[in-house]
Amino acid sequence: MTIQPVSPDPSISQDLLAAGRQAYDLDRSHVFHSWSAQGALDPMTIVKAEGSHVWDGQGRRMIDFSSQMINTNIGHSHPAVVSAIQEQAAKIATIAPAHVNDARSEAARLVAELTPGDLDHVFFTNAGAEAVEHAVRMARLHTGRPKVLSAYRSYHGGTDLAINVTGSARRFASDRGAAGVAHFFPPYPYRSAFHAETPEQETERALDHLEQVIQLEGPGTLAAVILESVPGTAGIFVPPAGYMEGVRELTRKYGILFIADEVMVGFGRTGRWFGVDHWGVEPDLLTFAKGVNSGYVPLGGVAISGEVYATFTDRAYPGGLTYSGHPLACAAAVATINAMQDESMVANAARIGTEILAPRLRELMGSHRSVGDVRGLGAFWAVELVKDRTTKEPMAPYGGASGEMGALAAECKKFGLLPFVSENRLHIAPPLNTPDEVLHEGLDILDQALAVADEHAAG
Repeated sequence: MTIQPVSPDPSISQDLLAAGRQAYDLDRSHVFHSWSAQGALDPMTIVKAEGSHVWDGQGRRMIDFSSQMINTNIGHSHPAVVSAIQEQAAKIATIAPAHVNDARSEAARLVAELTPGDLDHVFFTNAGAEAVEHAVRMARLHTGRPKVLSAYRSYHGGTDLAINVTGSARRFASDRGAAGVAHFFPPYPYRSAFHAETPEQETERALDHLEQVIQLEGPGTLAAVILESVPGTAGIFVPPAGYMEGVRELTRKYGILFIADEVMVGFGRTGRWFGVDHWGVEPDLLTFAKGVNSGYVPLGGVAISGEVYATFTDRAYPGGLTYSGHPLACAAAVATINAMQDESMVANAARIGTEILAPRLRELMGSHRSVGDVRGLGAFWAVELVKDRTTKEPMAPYGGASGEMGALAAECKKFGLLPFVSENRLHIAPPLNTPDEVLHEGLDILDQALAVADEHAAG
């Protein structure tokens, strides 16, 4: 069956469309966009968002396979969370972080209850980048050591330290080489830096490499190793069996803290509450944001182990934020976590990954010569596009974009699918409560759209 281009939704009023056009004009006159050359921008207008869909400036309904910035884990406009924000605003809309408030206290309790190990204390931030900044600061103060190790092909945030901790090309323009950060190669079986032929070899060689980097950098200089549990923006690389456990063993061996960056995968994205739960790993510090309240109000944080917490029992922690633990954000977090538990969203993410996304994406890899690899967990998958399966030449360069990928994204939108595009990959990350029929519809659109990429692939 051939899918037809999506038409404007007649339920979207002309007044709403007119408001969208005015918003677009004001945006282009006054808004400075991130990660973009301003003059070339033609951003999509969103006039409505509900559940697993958004409506663009033409009134076309799009299936949101991006969860925006991989953060609307419970979908758009969930009534329980909207109501909680409204009720909190009527009670205490904002308060200084020095004061106790019930929303922050309950949010901290819920986070501590869900995180692995003894991560029983929570420092709230406004976003994931700040969480990384403070986790690194805590690690340095706790250990008295200056340096941090992070992986190439990682992303940890856009603030000054976080962008230098980042291991992908997005750091290049801001990398001064003086932030006390060293990088190492992570496992990436599809493009192995270690010439591995099996997942077991990839794990063994990646861990050997990491230990060599630790030794060559000097264990006594290293405060922490920071890793995304499943690297997200840089490619959705699921660590092969044994790797995460091996990293944890190395950090203990050399007295280095392990920081798990769960900003993107935390709160159910991979079918577990946290990515590290897949491997039974208990980090010293865990950063989170995005899914903690589905992005309804900005919120992030650091979950802190008892050992690190003890460092600041009698020593003041030199850091804080005006909006740390903001009541509206924390009320949204409480409502989000409760909704996820009440509606079994984490288990559903695991189910749709196993029963729907994994088999269908692997089927697409078999039927489209432009698909070099698919990989993921739960509701978090990457479709890697190549020009040649034999050479694995990517459809877009590392750290860049391409006309081919732009055409593929446009084709998806033409038929009503909003994807997340990063370099030569489409990331499939729908809300965790997306109905099965909507997932199948989105995958059917992707199947048809991939014909555009196939035109640029050998075979």
